[in-house]
Amino acid sequence: MNGPSRTVGIQRVTADGATLTEDQVAAEEPLEIRIEGRSIAITMRTPGHDLELAAGFLFTEGVIDGLDDLRAIAHVDDPSDPQGNTVDTVLASGVPAARRSAADRALYASSSCGVCGKASIDRLLVGAPPLHPKWTPDPAVLLALPDRLRKAQAVFDQTGGLHAAALFSPQGELEVVREDIGRHNAVDKVIGWRLREDRVPVDDRILLVSGRAGFEIVQKALVARISVVAAVGAPSSMAVDLAEESGLTLVGFLRDGRYNQYGGGV
Repeated sequence: MNGPSRTVGIQRVTADGATLTEDQVAAEEPLEIRIEGRSIAITMRTPGHDLELAAGFLFTEGVIDGLDDLRAIAHVDDPSDPQGNTVDTVLASGVPAARRSAADRALYASSSCGVCGKASIDRLLVGAPPLHPKWTPDPAVLLALPDRLRKAQAVFDQTGGLHAAALFSPQGELEVVREDIGRHNAVDKVIGWRLREDRVPVDDRILLVSGRAGFEIVQKALVARISVVAAVGAPSSMAVDLAEESGLTLVGFLRDGRYNQYGGGV
């Protein structure tokens, strides 16, 4: 499996002319996720933490609801896939038939996969009911998080081309950070890390993402029972709607000493 970045030759052009040099770019490769040999999803991702990504994806898509539902998860040793771009999983025998049948359908990690409006939110809330948070975020803690996330983005420093997601304690302590070319992949990686630690639901952490907060980010957080989602960028209208319907606190434009709060009793 390749690393999260690679070196490419470039021509750097300025007003004074051009020079040949090298640059680091973020790696982007497909990852195929299988269940017992059946392909259920292909997502473009940055290599690294693939087992977390696959586990987090299955969890946030509702196929599994905890570590006990995974009997095995590993990269496939396949001569046709020498890059290690396939992860296969074996579900435990106790996984309900309804969730096994859901795994038989193609799942797409995209906000354009047929999700639409209030009906989709209502369907989501059947399996992931509204939250009842036991704590509220401290504004001073939230305002300090972007700098802490930025300092932890090692591959972004090299490439400038990756999204990041991180889990912080209510006191602002960094627990885990993951980077990826896809913002939803970065979220699945941090949630998958917690799942593989057998520490779900994730109801004791703040999820911070380095970009915007779309519906799929808030959806994944709700399934994981994360009650506070913060984004450096803007939220989408459906993300706001879901936050309001589910009782999730959604924070947007968290930068430069300010933020907007949506949902969470606003």
